[in-house]
Amino acid sequence: MSKGKISSKFIFFFGSFAGILFGYDIGITAGAEGHIRVDFDLSPLWLGIVVSSLMGGAILGSIVSGLFGDRFGRRKLILIASVVFFVGGLGSAVAPEEISLTVFRILLGIAVGTASSLVPAYMSEIAPANTRGKLSGLNQLMIVSGMLLSYIVAFILEPFPNSWRYMFASAAIPAIILFIGMLRLPESPRYLIKKGMADKAREVLASVRSSKEEIEAEISEIVDVAKHENSGSGQLFHKRFRLALIIGVGMATLQQIQGANSIVYYATSIARDVGLAPQVAAGFTVIVGVIFVVTTVIFLKFVDKYNRRTILTVGGAGMALSFFTPAILGAFGINESALNWITLISLCCFILFYAFSWAPLTWIIVGEIFPLAVRGIGAGISSAFNWTGSLAIGLVFPILTAKYSFGVIFSAFGFICILGLIFVRFVVVETKGRTLEQIETEMAARSEKKSAESVGA
Repeated sequence: MSKGKISSKFIFFFGSFAGILFGYDIGITAGAEGHIRVDFDLSPLWLGIVVSSLMGGAILGSIVSGLFGDRFGRRKLILIASVVFFVGGLGSAVAPEEISLTVFRILLGIAVGTASSLVPAYMSEIAPANTRGKLSGLNQLMIVSGMLLSYIVAFILEPFPNSWRYMFASAAIPAIILFIGMLRLPESPRYLIKKGMADKAREVLASVRSSKEEIEAEISEIVDVAKHENSGSGQLFHKRFRLALIIGVGMATLQQIQGANSIVYYATSIARDVGLAPQVAAGFTVIVGVIFVVTTVIFLKFVDKYNRRTILTVGGAGMALSFFTPAILGAFGINESALNWITLISLCCFILFYAFSWAPLTWIIVGEIFPLAVRGIGAGISSAFNWTGSLAIGLVFPILTAKYSFGVIFSAFGFICILGLIFVRFVVVETKGRTLEQIETEMAARSEKKSAESVGA
């Protein structure tokens, strides 16, 4: 049954809306984890397990979505994820102890992982090449908006008894909105063409392209590339796609192990540890959320004007400097009170550089570099590595803070940021302003060339 013509604004808004739940369910943890630790009398290890269990579920969700996203489509799986979001959120809210809470957070993580891998693929496939960075970046804007919303909710609910339960339960509201929106959303035109439904693909593109000529040229290009490819997860490891896999996995892993989620998940605890009162510490997370949102909005203004690699380089350098600053000043013997405030300011600076570069561009690039035949599984594997890094950070950060100073911990993250700069310089390819098929053709040519060089060596 026809759904009628759908406006492009509706498509792009709900195409990226899963990011709201993604960000909300991640961000609300920062407000809830302190109360959970007290209510359940958790050790640092158990606190890490409860917090990181969402990331464990996200790894599973990324793998599942990768395996089935190319078979059943992006839209259907995101629709299912909205239901899982709803169940996982309410289940977490009523959990009587840490084991059941961990189980429900794993379920919630499955939905988060599904959204994190499929939304970038969906947005990149439906957005025009000349504005793909901006439109694909809407996913990141939704994520940080969800985080900010969760920080505000946590700040409001902070003084109330059992506030963490209400925090988790509130995630059911955006889950319902996502479900309703996805019922009207069309499938990705590239997926439709892949399944032999070119006429339906034309209908979808008519809502997001400016002319029939543009639509026909794009369909012709997609068909021409797709007919030479075989689908299936095994194809991802073919030498033709090897460089794409290295870039996708490398970008996704580095984005997490650079330390961003140590701030996102534990912002309230960090603020408390440096001497802020609980309500003021919750207010600090709101400041972090505002920086995230405002910087992401600014990013969307510039993403299609400057090369991806340039933005990643500038952002990565700023991130490293933000982490090194407290350690350097601490080594010079600055007094503890001043150092605590410098630490908080440095973390805000890190978020600013991160939100302008690695946070949004990682998912934009992951959505761009994989060929149509393996885009779902490629994004899924990249997302799984992303969440593996996130799980590691979420699990070990409370243990590290019990043994080491913030200066030591953040310095380690700073060195990882430098590794990210090296990766961008020598591995990542430029994708700005080019169609997905043009990117695919060049990536395949580069992979074939490297393979031939290695054989001839």
